[in-house]
Amino acid sequence: MSTAAQSTEIAATRTMTTGGSRAERVAATRTVTRRRKKRHPVANTLAVLFSVVWIFPVYWMINTAFMPQSESMSSRPHFVPLHPTFQNFVTAFTQPGFWMSLRNSLIVVLSAIVIATLLALFAAAALSRFRFRGRRTILVIILAVQMVLGGPALLIPQFLIFNNLGLLNSYPGLILAYVASVLPFAIWTLRGFYLAIPVEVEEAAMMDGASTWRVMWSVLFPLVLPGMISTSVFAFISAWNEYILAYTFMKDQTMYTLPIWLASFTNPNTGVDYGGQMAASVLFALPVVIFFLIIQRNLVQGMASGAVKG
Repeated sequence: MSTAAQSTEIAATRTMTTGGSRAERVAATRTVTRRRKKRHPVANTLAVLFSVVWIFPVYWMINTAFMPQSESMSSRPHFVPLHPTFQNFVTAFTQPGFWMSLRNSLIVVLSAIVIATLLALFAAAALSRFRFRGRRTILVIILAVQMVLGGPALLIPQFLIFNNLGLLNSYPGLILAYVASVLPFAIWTLRGFYLAIPVEVEEAAMMDGASTWRVMWSVLFPLVLPGMISTSVFAFISAWNEYILAYTFMKDQTMYTLPIWLASFTNPNTGVDYGGQMAASVLFALPVVIFFLIIQRNLVQGMASGAVKG
């Protein structure tokens, strides 16, 4: 890129960040975006291709959810429903076990996220703000557990332990399993948010006579709140989609969660009902999407704050 073009882009970037009228900022944004697109055509093309590949399964799920069974079972794919219908959603709502599985998922997942977030809040504060023997060892263990927890390697030991404790086929048992699966991630993530807070903030509060607990509740916790929100979102998604633990630990069908109900979604007359299953999948993903849209501003703020230090 020539020196004149570089000077133009630098001036436009300064206008975007330092001020100017609204029209000037809009024009500067367009200038920078246009020049960056010209500079990286291959990267932009690859980004578009990856976006299409990523979003196509979501589109196909929604597309099939509005298809009648004759179209969804057809050997010829239809990229747009020829005869759109809401019957698949009615079938999903009236499918036996839907509301019961939804209740089970909400009870287990919300309880696990609240408990894991609170535990991670105190654990991350201790690991980031206090110096004690074995702190680095604990961090390494948390990272190692995060890498292997939730996989089939630990499924049998977990099952045996929970069976000996009498926690199988119960809410407390599954909640405890979910807490154990999301806690390492929550601790490791929240630690980054604590490290992003300057130590001088706590020292100033202590000089004013605040105790350790007062500093934590009145200073640290409000500052790390965006981190709690972003951490709880990712933990919620992980627990909401979890299938293996719920299917292994729950023996009674009345205790099944939504992922298990979704996997066994069938029509008694026709076998696998693809339209109904895709409609049920849309309903299954809807709470996560709504929750994400509600807190997306805090989520982005929290991710940016946690990325300052790690």
